[in-house]
Amino acid sequence: MDIGATCRRPSHYRLVTNPMKAPLVLLALLLSALSMPTAVAASPSLPVNTTKPAESHNYQGTTKFQQGDPRGAILEFDRAISIDPKYAEAYINRAVAKLGLGDKQGAISDYSRAIEIDPQDALNYYNRGVAKFDAGDKQGALSDFNRAIAIKPDDAESYCNRGAVKLSLGNKKGGIADLNAGAKLFRQQGQMSDYQKTIELIRQAKK
Repeated sequence: MDIGATCRRPSHYRLVTNPMKAPLVLLALLLSALSMPTAVAASPSLPVNTTKPAESHNYQGTTKFQQGDPRGAILEFDRAISIDPKYAEAYINRAVAKLGLGDKQGAISDYSRAIEIDPQDALNYYNRGVAKFDAGDKQGALSDFNRAIAIKPDDAESYCNRGAVKLSLGNKKGGIADLNAGAKLFRQQGQMSDYQKTIELIRQAKK
């Protein structure tokens, strides 16, 4: 059985705009019973009456990415970063655009920079963990999901992704335990569709 670093279908990378965060579909391996989703950006939102050039370039970058122009998006994110080198959202978005071009290591580097800027944002560890798994670094992915859960212990997706990584490393007991934890959180949070999908993943993992 082919198990990748994902639980929800689709799970998410996050393309963020300031101040809102919006999802992107995860680019990673799925269970063989599930199909591969296509990466699609959610609609960006530009802050009302913003006069900050970095935010403007970030917005233009999300728009270009959504329109299918990842190279143009990267240029806009580059401009945002050149104006504000500590603009974490621009690094995150540039990472997503780089993933769209297959530049996994470049994306990991950008996620790492975002983590340096904001080391308490669980989402950055989550995203980098997914990127590391996609690049073949399962242990690195496991470490990042551990960190994401330590910061945000109610994040069902992080548990599910960590469980999937453990399963791919041959740790069936640990993987199923994490999937069960993720399923419990999904149910508690009222995300019943994700709960049912996770239960199905658990059923397949037990085969």
